[in-house]
Amino acid sequence: MQENYPRKNSLLCFGLGFTAQALANRMPADSWNVSGTSRESDEKEVLRNSPVLPFDGTHVTKEICEALSQATHLLISIPPQPSGDVVLKNFGSQIAECKNLKWIGYISSTGVYGDTQGEWVDESSPLKPVTELNVRRVETENNWLNLARQNGCPVMVFRCVAIYGPGRNLLISVQKGRARRIEKPGLVFSRIHVEDLARTLEASINNPQPGEIYNVSDDLPSPPSEAVGYACKLLNVEPPPLISFESAELSEIARGFYQTCKRVGNKKIKEELGVKLKYPDYRSGLDAIFQTM
Repeated sequence: MQENYPRKNSLLCFGLGFTAQALANRMPADSWNVSGTSRESDEKEVLRNSPVLPFDGTHVTKEICEALSQATHLLISIPPQPSGDVVLKNFGSQIAECKNLKWIGYISSTGVYGDTQGEWVDESSPLKPVTELNVRRVETENNWLNLARQNGCPVMVFRCVAIYGPGRNLLISVQKGRARRIEKPGLVFSRIHVEDLARTLEASINNPQPGEIYNVSDDLPSPPSEAVGYACKLLNVEPPPLISFESAELSEIARGFYQTCKRVGNKKIKEELGVKLKYPDYRSGLDAIFQTM
């Protein structure tokens, strides 16, 4: 007689990058299968023990379709392209028909709120995207939520601030001479440690609320030049000189980043998902990373 073993959950990550890897590391191997897609050039950076499914954004493969048919949970962290969301475009109809799915998490950005001149935003705040990318994010959020409404798919949207953590943080930028202190009076940024983002996603997996939107940020919006200065202090190096925003040479994406100012409220993830941030501000996050360097 065949024994009845509990069926493993299966997490498929469209974009097995920084965030997906942090979430995958929280999934116990005895109860979870984790796989994800990656561009071929990124394959060396992904988790060694998670199956990697090559996906260039345009070609549907048999392997991805099979993984999708077995998935109980989906994480989508690939940003929308000028042509739209590559996951919905290539796999939307299959996702709509999947009966095994218990949770779909779509990673968006708080850039959809645009500029509030430093005022606080929450999940009910109006969307006023400034950049082309964030206009596409609003459209893609709506498309995923429409999929949820029309087909009963368990979609939740996570609007994230700047994500940092081991391997991607200001300490590395300072060490490599890439950090700059750009001065723009009144400007503040919100941040989130990747481990706290993964904790938030895990909390949602354990308590899915289809159709909900969550801001994911720490407790301390602060000037970017201040955070660079703190990283320099930890490393005991002289901070780079202050550069005015007007005279700074910035890419179009970076300039758009500096042109908007808002404080992102995180009350909902705490009250509705029970998230307790391990790194409630950039100082505690950088302190922890510094201890491991």
